[in-house]
Amino acid sequence: MFGEHYTGQEKIIFSPNEHFLNQQGGNEEERITDTSFKIEGKETKKYHLECQSSTDNSMLVRFFEYDTQIALDDGTIKENVLTVTLPHSAVLFLRHHASAPDTLKIRMVTPGGTVEYDIRVMKSQQYTLEEIFEKNLLLLIPFYIFSHETRFDEYEKDKTKLKNLQEEYEQIKNNLEELLNQGTISEYTRCTIIDMSNKVLGHIAAKYDSVKEGVEAVMGGKVLEYEAKTIKREGIREGIKEGIEQGEDRFSRLIAKLMENNRPQDVIKATQDKQYRNKLYEEYFIGK
Repeated sequence: MFGEHYTGQEKIIFSPNEHFLNQQGGNEEERITDTSFKIEGKETKKYHLECQSSTDNSMLVRFFEYDTQIALDDGTIKENVLTVTLPHSAVLFLRHHASAPDTLKIRMVTPGGTVEYDIRVMKSQQYTLEEIFEKNLLLLIPFYIFSHETRFDEYEKDKTKLKNLQEEYEQIKNNLEELLNQGTISEYTRCTIIDMSNKVLGHIAAKYDSVKEGVEAVMGGKVLEYEAKTIKREGIREGIKEGIEQGEDRFSRLIAKLMENNRPQDVIKATQDKQYRNKLYEEYFIGK
């Protein structure tokens, strides 16, 4: 999206998703971004990415609010000069029309001149399964079902067409298994992709029982016992690593407690969602 070529060894630092905008009267209004992070390599760059189900012009206003707040968070004042650096911003469209642009633009007219920057656009439905795996865009797999959304009625009524959809998801499952066997992804990553795929499917195919059940039958549902044991080992390793970085072992203790109570799905969610992780900390350790 940005013409960058990273090795994968760079350090990624995620920023808080919550930002507070100062309003008139001294009030603050909370804004929550989808994701904001820095990548530290030869140089440090900030990125801000949003995921959008469809095009919406009001999104530009939100981008401007988010970007300026992200910039202010790391702003510096020196010799009466405030310096802010806006992030490289982009949006992932899960649905799009033929007229959807490839870039969006924000233009700021200031007393010192006009400044503008692009917001890059990525359209998930433009990517075939082959491209997703060839380009290692595994984050698009949970949203792949959107490319079939307009044909749900056909799949619901025609078992042959539904079988074709199932075969595509069989290909996804087999490719993930191959990446796992090669050591390219972990069991945790594989289970996360499947879990997220089922969640997206459950939302957009809620009214189509045959479609939902057909795909779930191929992808699988609950984490199996052998998968859970592997995730536990991976989770404990990551927990110990994070605990060392934070000077504590709380995360590894949480992972162990969740697996002890047979909650592998919560292991996945806790690693992804900081707020949910904090909720689990309180559930298991506060006051204990």
